[in-house]
Amino acid sequence: MEGADLAGKILSTWLTVVIGLILLPSAFGVSLGISELYMKILVKTLEWAALRIEKGVPKESVLKNSAPVGIIQRDESPMEKGLSGLRGSGFELSDVFYFSKKGLEAIVEDEVTQRFSSEELVSWNLLTRTNVNFQYISLRLTMVWVLGVIVRYCVLLPLRFKNWLSELVHLTCCRICVRALSGVIRYHKRQYRPQKGGICVANHTSPLDVFILATDGCYTMVGQANGGLMGIIQRAMVKACPHIWFERSEIKDRHLVTKRLREHIADKKKLPILIFPEGTCINNTSVMMFKKGSFEIGGTIHPVAIKYNPQFGDVFWNSGKYSMVNYLLRIMTSWGIVCDVWYLPPMTRQEGEDAVRFANRVKSAIAVQGGLTELSWDGDLKRAKVKDIFKEEQQKNYSKMIAGNGSLNSQLG
Repeated sequence: MEGADLAGKILSTWLTVVIGLILLPSAFGVSLGISELYMKILVKTLEWAALRIEKGVPKESVLKNSAPVGIIQRDESPMEKGLSGLRGSGFELSDVFYFSKKGLEAIVEDEVTQRFSSEELVSWNLLTRTNVNFQYISLRLTMVWVLGVIVRYCVLLPLRFKNWLSELVHLTCCRICVRALSGVIRYHKRQYRPQKGGICVANHTSPLDVFILATDGCYTMVGQANGGLMGIIQRAMVKACPHIWFERSEIKDRHLVTKRLREHIADKKKLPILIFPEGTCINNTSVMMFKKGSFEIGGTIHPVAIKYNPQFGDVFWNSGKYSMVNYLLRIMTSWGIVCDVWYLPPMTRQEGEDAVRFANRVKSAIAVQGGLTELSWDGDLKRAKVKDIFKEEQQKNYSKMIAGNGSLNSQLG
C-alpha cells in the first residue's frame, strides 16, 4: 500500500508539473521562459567547451582542423610542396597534371556543391557530427561530453519518443475534453478492459464514444474518412497515432483495411483496435446490425457497452440532419455528459461459427448489458432509402394477399 501511495503521489506531482508548466501556459499562450533558460545554459556550456579547446590545442592545429571540409578531401602532394620552385626549373609535361587537378576541383566543388555537405562549425557543439575529436583535449571536457551523451540519450530521447509518455498525453488530452463537457463516466468491470493486440467493439451513439473510451485507455481507431471539421480532426489524430481511415464506397480500400487490421492484431505490442461495427450512430435506445467484416479478421474481441443518460442532454448525432459544428454546439450547450461503460469478458470465434453468428452473439451481449433493444436492421438505412426492389416485393406480396382473400370470400359466398 505504501508503494502504491508513493507511486500515486509521484504521478500526481508529475501531472501537476505537466499541467502547470506545459498545458496551462500553452492554452493561454504564455511562456514561462523554461526553454529560453535551457538554451542559455546550453550556450554557456558550449562557450566553456570552446575556451577549453583553445587552451588545449595549438592555434595552428585548431585552424587546420577547423578549415572548411567539403566533398573533396585535398591532400597535400609533393608536387604542391614544390610548387614554389616551378618558376626556376624547366617546364615538364607532368606539370600540367597539377593545374588540371586544381581546375577540376574548382569546377566540382564550387559554392553550390558545398551546400550539399553538412555545415562545419567554428567550435565544437559537444555532438559527434564534427570531424575533429575535440572531446579528448582534457579530462574535464571529456566528462562534460559524456554527461551530454547521457542527457541526450537517456533524458531527451525518452521524453521525445517514449510510448508510455505518448499514451499518457493522449489520455490526459481526452480527459480534459470530457471534463470540459462536464462529463461523468462510470466504468464497470475494468478487469475486462481491452488488451493490446485485440479488437474492441462497442455500440455507437455519438462521436463522443471515442473520447469516452479513450479516457480509460488508448486505442487505434478505424472508421470512415470524413470531410469538414471531422476530417480536420481525423487528419490531426493520425499524426499522433496510426489510425486507419477508409472510404466505404471503395471495395479495394476495404480489402486493404482488412489486411492492415490483421497485421495490426498480429503484433501484441500494438494498441487495441477500436471499431464500431454498426457503421453509424444509432440513438441511445438500440443496437442495430453488426457488420461481419470486423469479425472475420480473427483475434480476440473485447465487447464494450455504452449507455448515456438522456436526462442531461441528447448526445445522439444524426449526421444526415446536423453538421459536426451544429452537433458540437448542441453538446457544448447541454447540461453535461453522463454515461455508463461496461467492459464485457473477451470473446473469440467458436469452432464452426461463421462471422455473422459471431457478430450477432457479440451484439446480443452488448445489448443485454447496456439495456438496449437488439435489432437486425442495417444502420445504413439512416443514410440510404429502402431499395425499390424491396418495395416491389412488398407490393407483390400485398397483391397476392388481397387476391387470396378475394378468392376465399368468393368460395365462402
